[in-house]
Amino acid sequence: MNTSEKLQSLAPLVGTWSISGPGQGGTVRYEWFENQAFLVQHIDIVSDGEPTRGIEYIGVDPDTATLRSHFFGTNGKILEYTYELSGDTLTIWFGGPDSPAKFVGRFDAARTVNTGAWQWPGGGYESTMTRVDGDAG
Repeated sequence: MNTSEKLQSLAPLVGTWSISGPGQGGTVRYEWFENQAFLVQHIDIVSDGEPTRGIEYIGVDPDTATLRSHFFGTNGKILEYTYELSGDTLTIWFGGPDSPAKFVGRFDAARTVNTGAWQWPGGGYESTMTRVDGDAG
């Protein structure tokens, strides 16, 4: 799979999604950056009363050939993630793919709902993304 195909594997994320789960809510929106060079996520969620707003750029890391991202939060935090969409399963690792901190969720057949959980040693929480608008890819 070449770089363009690898990034295009995330096309089902393009659109606006409502985020829900215990103690959390909000929206995220994925869109292509110019020439589909990156996938950009706009985040506006609240978890346990704490707002998280920011932007994330997802692209192919040329050194590892993985889908890597950088999240830039309004609080000044810069975080890194690794993405993989294989079949109907979306995995997002905090850091690299060897990280124990990750989200694993499954899309329904129409790719309009993704249900899963963030998990890490000693914790985690359930999270559901429901498509508000956009193409289900």
